[in-house]
Amino acid sequence: MKFNPAKAIHDLKQFGEFGDVNPSITDSSTYTFLNGKTMEETFLGHAEGCFLYSRHWNPSNKYLAVALAAMESTESAWITASGMAAITCALLQLCNSGDHIITSVTTYGGTYAFLKNWLPKYNIEVSFVNITNLEEVKNAVKPNTKVIYTESVTNPLLQVSNIPELAIIAYEAGAKLMVDNTFTPMIFTPAMLGADLVVYSMTKFINGKNDCVAGAICGSAQFVDQLSNVNNGTAMLLGPVLDPLRSSSILKNLNTLHIRMKQHSKNAQYLAENFEKMGLKIIYPGLPGHPQFELHRTMMNKEYGFGGMLAIDFGTMENAYVVMQKMQAADVGYLAVSLGYFKTLFSCSGHSTSSEIPVEVQKEIGLSEGLVRFSVGLDNDIEETLETIKGCL
Repeated sequence: MKFNPAKAIHDLKQFGEFGDVNPSITDSSTYTFLNGKTMEETFLGHAEGCFLYSRHWNPSNKYLAVALAAMESTESAWITASGMAAITCALLQLCNSGDHIITSVTTYGGTYAFLKNWLPKYNIEVSFVNITNLEEVKNAVKPNTKVIYTESVTNPLLQVSNIPELAIIAYEAGAKLMVDNTFTPMIFTPAMLGADLVVYSMTKFINGKNDCVAGAICGSAQFVDQLSNVNNGTAMLLGPVLDPLRSSSILKNLNTLHIRMKQHSKNAQYLAENFEKMGLKIIYPGLPGHPQFELHRTMMNKEYGFGGMLAIDFGTMENAYVVMQKMQAADVGYLAVSLGYFKTLFSCSGHSTSSEIPVEVQKEIGLSEGLVRFSVGLDNDIEETLETIKGCL
């Protein structure tokens, strides 16, 4: 049977305590017990439906976690205060000193910095590979490899990861495949393609309003229980809990995600096809000339398109800045980092969200100093937007 992520969310039918159509927001940091025995069992993780302390679980975060697990077809989920908190907590839960991680060299700058600069302090080794070269991934496997980490569509070069094949490599190595699906919610369902864990920066498309910072980890019930264990759970002990008010807001926005992703994809596809006709150096997974176009088609939930992210190489940083400033002045969108907003956002990746990657590595992976990453918005008249952009070129 075809899996419909949007229907899975809508079928949850979560109500508030008083029959309100939205679940009630729990404005409390701690919770009472009728007897000491139940409190003890909750501390040990043996009491279903009981809440102890909001850093551990709270009803608002639980509602959102249940919805995300339904969307991702995973047993469970955990809510964090940022996308980086989701990535770091999940990796630290999986890895100990002396372990090894394989990751894509093309990845979000903050993730790259954590893997390259922070983990080695704790004797966790990281190998950076071209994630689209499966032989290179296989050759990087070591006896102590615990995780293969990738983004479903890499940031900012928009390479598409072969999740089913990477899952096989991870399984044969006795490792876990962890996929950051921030760019492509609804479009890909990584857990159904073989991923063990799926992480998100919910700040982006999932929330869609750029009014909060949040993250999520979707995986097995066992893994989420381990994350939240009071004695050795990484998320519990590091404490990156999301405020219940924000959880409630994201849960409401989640119900329009399927509509928004379709429009983001529709607009990006239209711009990409026309930019290509204009002779611009364009990267977009929905163009037949993209190296992983066919791979993307085989993995995607087709009704949601190829996503709202595209990139244009303007050659030099100076050219990129001039064009972005003109586009902002013409109200095409905003010169700003982040993505998934209802307005188009654009930034020069090598000098912003990927600036943590050393310049020599940027050159090796083909990240031009003039590469501009676009998060295409929800414009109702994308044809008019295109004409405005032409005037800025």
